[in-house]
Amino acid sequence: MYHYFLIPANSKKSKLILGFFTIPDIVVCTIGGGLTLLLLVIIRDPATWQLVLISLPLLIAATLVFPIANYHNVRQLLINIFNYAFGRKKYYWRGWCVKEYYGSNDK
Repeated sequence: MYHYFLIPANSKKSKLILGFFTIPDIVVCTIGGGLTLLLLVIIRDPATWQLVLISLPLLIAATLVFPIANYHNVRQLLINIFNYAFGRKKYYWRGWCVKEYYGSNDK
């Protein structure tokens, strides 16, 4: 007896770095943190409002990789909104079928 199972295409969490991050997430965080660190080194003795402005790249990067329900993170949500607004409106199933055999002599 054969059983068919639909496996969704989003079942690849094991391919994520530390089970959560993708390569673009790491790049976004690295750029935001590096820019903030560079600005902290360049600007000596910043005022409070300057410190807030200096930390904005890191805060924006951290917000973009923050996880939200039904999406990987805020960055993926923004990508999906952009693709929906400006892309074609035809959607395809991105998964695969698995055929599994259960039983001794049934075929």
